[in-house]
Amino acid sequence: MEGLYVGHILFAVIGLIVVPVLFFIFAKKPSLVPTPLQNLFEMYIEFVDNMLKEQMGKEGRRFFPLVAGLGLFIFTGNLMGMIPGFESYTANINTTLALALMVFFYYNYLGIRKHGVSYLKHFMGPIPAAAPIFFIIEIISHISRPITLALRLFANMTGGELITVVLIMLIPFLIPLPIMVVHLIAVFLQTYVFMILTTVYIAGALVEEAH
Repeated sequence: MEGLYVGHILFAVIGLIVVPVLFFIFAKKPSLVPTPLQNLFEMYIEFVDNMLKEQMGKEGRRFFPLVAGLGLFIFTGNLMGMIPGFESYTANINTTLALALMVFFYYNYLGIRKHGVSYLKHFMGPIPAAAPIFFIIEIISHISRPITLALRLFANMTGGELITVVLIMLIPFLIPLPIMVVHLIAVFLQTYVFMILTTVYIAGALVEEAH
């Protein structure tokens, strides 16, 4: 188990180095005739930019480094689980929980910085008379966010990785292909889910409450 954690840490460090280097290379000197990899980066940048604008308008662009960076780091980790000899660091609950807690503390910090004490109105619900009940429910809901965010990513990546490895070991290569396709879909989907929930949580913390 200790060796597994060391492997996850090693590949997480690789992800932390490779992702910024690639982004720096293609962002600093984009080619006039884009390469396929540059096209992918440009499509990704446009995708994240549109997602942020849909949730927060132009103000959302200031969170582009966070959301885009999280997406690339998580996607890289997810994808590693499909490569023989590599280990997915997002299949480690310590990694996913750390990412989820970072998002949790960051969006609450943004909310408190913008609204001050009035940020508590986000937890009061739409009915003043029922505010104490809504407050308890909302607090529990918010506390559960980093837990569900971490467990969702961890469980999907761990399950997909284990199933793929077991099937490749037990049966001929062509038979596990459908499972690997499903795993690849999960790689993209779980990255997107983490990114969109991060965006939604930030947008919710910054929105003005009407009471």
